[in-house]
Amino acid sequence: MPVSLTWPRERRITRRAEYTACYDGGERRYTKYFVVFARSSEDLGNGRLGLAVTKKCGNAVARNRIKRVLRAFFRLHQHEMPCMDIVVTPKKHLRADRFSMAVAESELLPLLGELSAATTAESASPSGDAA
Repeated sequence: MPVSLTWPRERRITRRAEYTACYDGGERRYTKYFVVFARSSEDLGNGRLGLAVTKKCGNAVARNRIKRVLRAFFRLHQHEMPCMDIVVTPKKHLRADRFSMAVAESELLPLLGELSAATTAESASPSGDAA
């Protein structure tokens, strides 16, 4: 049976309040080309993804290319995505014409591993401190 590579609506961050909750209440991780905001998800089944590609990244063609490559990356690596709300924001010096799947993998794959490890460590520790 083939694996589904779709990204349904319930796995996307769609509302402004959800983005701001991730910005304000989540942790920030930095890479060379991205700032990633991650917050533990209220939906225990799946992690959700939001992309925030601003006009600082270039014109509409450049922004759409960045979003297309990022969506393809997360679609291909959805089994490695932790159960968190994740917002990916490219930095302004990311050049869309040189941005490829290889760059996305080298930047974001280690970060997904770190977030997955943090999620499993968080769920393994007791939720309340008795001290």
